Amino acid sequence: MNEALLRSLTPSVLGILVRRGADFAAAEDAVQDALVEAVRVWPADQPRDPKGWLVTVAWRRFLDATRADAARRRREDLVDEEPAPGPTPAADDTLQLYFLCAHPSLTPSSAVALTLRAVGGLTTRQIAQAYLVPEATMAQRISRAKRTVSGVRFDQPGDVATVLRVLYLVFNEGYSGDVDLAAESIRLTRQLAAAIDHPEVAGLLALMLLHHARRATRTAPDGSLVPLAEQDRGRWDTGSIAEGVEILQAALARDRLGEFQAQAAIAALHADAPTAEETDWVQIVEWYDELVRLTDSPVVRLNRAVAVGEADGPRAGLAALAALNDSLPRHAAVAAYLHERDGDLATAARLYAEAAQKAPSLAERDYLTRQAARLNARRRR
Repeated sequence: MNEALLRSLTPSVLGILVRRGADFAAAEDAVQDALVEAVRVWPADQPRDPKGWLVTVAWRRFLDATRADAARRRREDLVDEEPAPGPTPAADDTLQLYFLCAHPSLTPSSAVALTLRAVGGLTTRQIAQAYLVPEATMAQRISRAKRTVSGVRFDQPGDVATVLRVLYLVFNEGYSGDVDLAAESIRLTRQLAAAIDHPEVAGLLALMLLHHARRATRTAPDGSLVPLAEQDRGRWDTGSIAEGVEILQAALARDRLGEFQAQAAIAALHADAPTAEETDWVQIVEWYDELVRLTDSPVVRLNRAVAVGEADGPRAGLAALAALNDSLPRHAAVAAYLHERDGDLATAARLYAEAAQKAPSLAERDYLTRQAARLNARRRR
């Protein structure tokens, strides 16, 4: 069973059902039913036209559900609209579907959550972690969003800012999934940049390219995490870096700074440093100051504390960290790193162990556990 194929076809099939008149919630349910049927049937007999098969099965599931609660006249109209068997057009509806999900009837946060779940392929847990809220809270938010758009015609696309937020979160989660969502996010952002002249679209594309350029060096052959300072910079994708920097410079020249441009500027400074020791941390702190002004995000402030610790010393970083809530994700890991740089190995080892217990992924947990063990071994010498 080719699960990656199913994931790649899902947005397009969902978009076809929505354009044919299905409301979003019912269309999503029908597509999910079709995917379940594909998992059951395809291993023994995969169709020649997988997309057409999914469209046909999903549409029939939608019709079956509609017949249960719709009036006879509407049911008959929908039956007449059933697509004929055969090949379907090879159109890419994914980006359009992102805009349709960002419906004006939804708040931006609800639109992002719904799109990430229905189109981006993220789990409720992944979305909750991205928004720093409990999983149950995010599940309720997604359910409310589905109810809000139930029965609504998706003929009013949402705004660019919401779509950019979705693409950014899907990109970030793409590194942890089985399907290459990061590459898919870059592809869709390229499409958006070609269609819309917007500096923040360019900023997001530059940010993605600069981060993606380091992807091959983020993990060791055994799957363990490799921190930025220890990555082999000779293996970074210089072509992607050059493209990202060029796109960023053109966007910054328009003097309409946004958060994605600021994040891309930080990534560009890391990419420009021949070694970790030559990183221009003073400039990075200045860009984090701009990001704080633009977003007032606690996560941005957390990352800024690390940069301050590199630019002005670990005690300055710890002072910046002291102003933040210690319940923030990765707060303990940042504190551990700064305490280690300050020479307090006992506190650093304890905090690394604490951070490992809260780590969102197995690879991160293993890395933090090894850091705690390394410091405890040094203390026993």
